[in-house]
Amino acid sequence: MSATTLRIAIAQSNFRVGDIKANTEKIIAQALDSRDRLKADIVIFPELSVTGYPPEDLLLRPDFIARAQHAATMIVEQVQDIDVVFGYPEQSGGKLFNSAVVCRSGEIIARYHKNVLPNYGVFDEQRYFTAGSETALFNLKGLTLALTICEDVWQSGLIAKNRQAGADIVLTLNASPFHAGKIHQREQVVCDQVKAAGVPLVYVNLIGGQDELVFDGASFVVDSEGSVVFRAEEFREQLSVVEFAGKQPIKSICAPIYRPVSSEYQALVLGIRDYVSKNGFNGALLGLSGGIDSALVLALAVDALGADKVEAVLMPSRYTQAMSNEDAESEANALGVNYHMIPIEPAVTAFNEMLAPVFAGSAKDTTEENIQARCRGVLLMALSNKQGKLLLTTGNKSEMSVGYATLYGDMAGGFAPIKDVPKLLVYALARYRNSISKVIPDRVITRPPSAELAPDQVDQDSLPPYEVLDPILERYVEFDQSADEIIAAGFAAEHVVRAITLVDRNEYKRRQSPPGIRITPRAFGRDRRYPITSGYKGI
Repeated sequence: MSATTLRIAIAQSNFRVGDIKANTEKIIAQALDSRDRLKADIVIFPELSVTGYPPEDLLLRPDFIARAQHAATMIVEQVQDIDVVFGYPEQSGGKLFNSAVVCRSGEIIARYHKNVLPNYGVFDEQRYFTAGSETALFNLKGLTLALTICEDVWQSGLIAKNRQAGADIVLTLNASPFHAGKIHQREQVVCDQVKAAGVPLVYVNLIGGQDELVFDGASFVVDSEGSVVFRAEEFREQLSVVEFAGKQPIKSICAPIYRPVSSEYQALVLGIRDYVSKNGFNGALLGLSGGIDSALVLALAVDALGADKVEAVLMPSRYTQAMSNEDAESEANALGVNYHMIPIEPAVTAFNEMLAPVFAGSAKDTTEENIQARCRGVLLMALSNKQGKLLLTTGNKSEMSVGYATLYGDMAGGFAPIKDVPKLLVYALARYRNSISKVIPDRVITRPPSAELAPDQVDQDSLPPYEVLDPILERYVEFDQSADEIIAAGFAAEHVVRAITLVDRNEYKRRQSPPGIRITPRAFGRDRRYPITSGYKGI
């Protein structure tokens, strides 16, 4: 007797949080496509696919929960002749659960409540949901399948628990966000547990950008020996099918995994594309200075949206070097972007003249430098308002860490794509983009970085070299090391004291910065939440 053949469709889908109607229509359409084109027996969607993930405090709204319940009913009623597994927030007995259900022939045949609710980093599920405690099994073509949701499979024992309950195959619905190296960590954890339990697993992950988060997809299937036998592409929607011969998956296509730097680049592109499109902007614009940060953001924006949707503005001052304007124009031309040049000197002069009576007797300092940045911010915001384009800021994580940015100046904007990108990674990303096609002049990458707000100014005038600064910031911000630990690791005490003092002093600035794409495990805002008013000092 031949083994049962089971065809499982994996819907690695991009959903918009809160758009229950569109999400439901997509689920129904992809379920029917899985049935008719892929000839699948069952299709699996990501975690909370009806609402998108994470819905945050929308989950506290009774009307939102009622709409999600109505959507679940529609899916159950409208899809026939294929099993559909999807996720939604389920209200039951006065409690809200993060649920996965299986619908077949107009009814729900299995229901699962997520057992492990993450409450760390970017996750806050214990604020909204009640944890379940039971397994959920159902039969299909003579096989027993089990349901789990995301964090469940990161906890030792839950896959084995389903195996002991009689599962032949485990299905897991996920919304696992990207950070550098996450895919390797994710697969390793799951493969180790699958091998220990001896039961194959189908892992379906969300794809797309949602505010600061990027979900990278890379859904995969693991056989009972703990080997990956299928992997969907990273950073792309994909509807795939994997065939099981009895209890074992048949080896299929494993899409390659992006390498370091290239994976971060793809995450940034997807984050920009979805933030612009899902929020209804006509495109994006940014100030192009001729420096490395704005050059990288311009390339990212063009790769995300297309050159016709991106606009650059050059805003030279008396301190802007000629080569900065030349390089900025070269970047815009290389990427085919429309650009304007608006010198800021008339505005700066006007502000200085207005303030002169009040500033009389005061020496010039960073105040006058900041006026230049704020004139640029006003111009860019005006263009954003007029054109309906999203203003992208160009500050990186190193600058955000130490406050090396001007409130209401270069921090003015709607989205900060490289907010979580340290300066050294900015250079690596620029070199990577140039390896695809040369769009950033070599001089931009090799010249000393400068805000060009004062004569002959360079960043290193007031900061340690980035080769020194970035590792200190990583230890203090990412790993919570103390000043003594960092100094003991070989860093000069004066550099450590300077960096930590600036980080502690500038929480108020970071709190006012635009949202930006998370690519590290410890992004400011969602992952690292420090009080503004605090007596704590790292020094």
